[in-house]
Amino acid sequence: MTKPDPFRYFKTSREIIRLAVMLYVRFPLTLRNVEDLLHERGIDVSHEAVRYWWHSFGPLFAAEIRKRRIASMKSSRWRWHLDEVFVKINGERHYLWRAVDHEGEVLESFVTKTRDKQAALKFLKKAMCKHGQPEVVVTDRLRSYGAALKEIGAEHR
Repeated sequence: MTKPDPFRYFKTSREIIRLAVMLYVRFPLTLRNVEDLLHERGIDVSHEAVRYWWHSFGPLFAAEIRKRRIASMKSSRWRWHLDEVFVKINGERHYLWRAVDHEGEVLESFVTKTRDKQAALKFLKKAMCKHGQPEVVVTDRLRSYGAALKEIGAEHR
């Protein structure tokens, strides 16, 4: 079953919509600046149309970029920084586990009630399943990470 085309109800071509949204997102431009840039190229759209396209297609384009980035990450083995922080949810202490790549992009986050080997193992398996295995793992020397990495067979990292 094919997915419906998200551009099907728009009179403007998908290339122009993509260009307008990417100009707005990629560069520090206002909606009116994007309107002016497109007008200089012979494309007559209003800033409100650009705003509407950004709200409609921004998440779609971001998902595509994220998917391409993750696919390229699986082939190149990068360095991950793992940490956990205490957070209060409804007055109870929980632990937010995070994996951040060497560029500062949060790869995975996970909330648990415990801070033990089992929670670290579940977090690492989830992150490695989604993003592949990293070349180097940098931790805050929490013993749970060492035990979990040893069980996975990646303690040398």
